[in-house]
Amino acid sequence: MNRSLGHRRFAACSAAALVAAACVGGGDAVAGQQEHNTLTAAERAAGWQLLFDGTTTNGWRGFRLDDAPDGWQASDGALTRVGGGGDIITTEQFGDFELTLEWKVEEGGNSGVLFRVTEEADRVWKSGPELQILDNERHPDGRVPATSAGSNYGLHAPMEDAVHPAGSWNAVRLVVQQHHVEHWLNGVKVVEYDLGTPEWEEMVAATKFDTLPFYGRVPAGHIALQDHGDWVAYRNIKILRLP
Repeated sequence: MNRSLGHRRFAACSAAALVAAACVGGGDAVAGQQEHNTLTAAERAAGWQLLFDGTTTNGWRGFRLDDAPDGWQASDGALTRVGGGGDIITTEQFGDFELTLEWKVEEGGNSGVLFRVTEEADRVWKSGPELQILDNERHPDGRVPATSAGSNYGLHAPMEDAVHPAGSWNAVRLVVQQHHVEHWLNGVKVVEYDLGTPEWEEMVAATKFDTLPFYGRVPAGHIALQDHGDWVAYRNIKILRLP
């Protein structure tokens, strides 16, 4: 992706995408703002796809399962982890894309958004790089930059701490195009890296991902939401396939 173009696109909250609330960090909708879990006519024309309709778990299923587990429910307009059930994945697969969503986690909570996940591996994290979802203030992972909120878990620390406190909505934008990946959190680009480069391989070799044949190497796969045992909610989950 042309990176200067990426900056311009986000300055306008993507050419067709983020709702006004997400542009300022994911506040609750007020009069005059777009209704949650909907697409505008402009978004539909641009090719955006809604991954959560606000009322059902349609489009999601458990990892290596046929259906969504009971531990994930549509609750108060959010796709919410309310009990044990394991990680969930999109029924569709995506290669190059721009994903936007909002998340909120409980105090001390932990979750993650993973991409290009394959069920050939036995866990989602064994193939998909992870954008970390976390309460930095109370969870131990928040004390380590490379595992803090917005990080590429275990590898790339955020360039700055842009997370909102537990119980607040946070806006994410994840751009994956060929080998290039960008993490945006509450309007700030916090992580940028390229898959498969010598630098990437060197970093992976120093982590628990070193012996995993699929990690970061799958050209297309599922989007996954991680069940880490804590309450977490996601809403306004939208994706645009990129050429």
